[in-house]
Amino acid sequence: MHHVVTPYGRAGPSSRVRVHSWLERVRAPVVSSSYVSHRNSSPGYLVRHPRAVLAAERRLRRMAFSRPSRLLLHREASPLSRGGLERRLIESAEFSVFDLDDALHEDWGEGALHRKLAPKGPKAYLAASRASRVIAGNPTLAEWASSVNDDVVLIPSCVDPGAYTAKSDYALNDPPRLGWIGSPDNEVYLGLLADVLVELNRKTGARLTLIGTTRRSLGELEHLIDRVPWSEKTQHASLATFDVGLAPLPDDPYTRGKCGYRLLQLGAAGVPVVGSPVGVNRSILAQFGMAAAEDSTEWLDGVVELLDSSRERRSELGRRARSVTWSDYSYDAWLERWREATGFERARQAT
Repeated sequence: MHHVVTPYGRAGPSSRVRVHSWLERVRAPVVSSSYVSHRNSSPGYLVRHPRAVLAAERRLRRMAFSRPSRLLLHREASPLSRGGLERRLIESAEFSVFDLDDALHEDWGEGALHRKLAPKGPKAYLAASRASRVIAGNPTLAEWASSVNDDVVLIPSCVDPGAYTAKSDYALNDPPRLGWIGSPDNEVYLGLLADVLVELNRKTGARLTLIGTTRRSLGELEHLIDRVPWSEKTQHASLATFDVGLAPLPDDPYTRGKCGYRLLQLGAAGVPVVGSPVGVNRSILAQFGMAAAEDSTEWLDGVVELLDSSRERRSELGRRARSVTWSDYSYDAWLERWREATGFERARQAT
């Protein structure tokens, strides 16, 4: 029997992409624990659902006591743990796999009180060093994992391009439509482009569509923003309406460990994009043949160049990105590798 532990339910992007979407593609019996089965484990949510938290903690301890034959742990078992629960789960299994898609090892308690009480760094270290195998989402994470574990497999975060509406009309919207998709926590990255977005709006009339939350959080930029609430259906259908996708990131140890999922979503929809060459983003942008922007001038020039390009040029770039996403970052392309790395049997192609 396979046991799977994730910190979030299917609505949580990380757990959906790294675990739940894979489980839909295999026919192995699974005992799954997704903590409180919510899209996140924020302190506010946990405080409002104490019974669910207590049930999750008990369930995880019972799982460890049952000594599973195979265990897949994604990120962390419990947001309340300091690493002991993760170690117990991993050491109880005959064969254990730790899946890592963020630089959790860089989190040693900076910031808010809850981060000080239960930092993710110690948990990541204990899980990675004691697991039978580590699956890392990009080369940066694989390099760190290899310093604490001899068995590391690199499997990128994947998308299902077939689920996305492919962009077919590359004529510009009027006004031009820039686009971004992500979680509320990551909207702050758009602040890096505040001056650029204001200037683009002034010069071209371009507006920005955000797929994520309807909560207004970007101050002076809100006058040029149209917000679309996130859902799986929305993300699959709406990206193709963008003329140019945006993928900004600051450059720091944590962001260098990100897996480029925003770029892959835009690529799956065939959308031309400008992005920050941080971590794995650099190589994905190079594969797509898209602009990598490191400062405001490069961002402005990169977006304007795409808006000024011919329809045929935007189409060429978008179709190339979609082709690369199919061949190098799709679930179909990596299914057998994932099955072998996790030990899940009887894999099947998604239908």
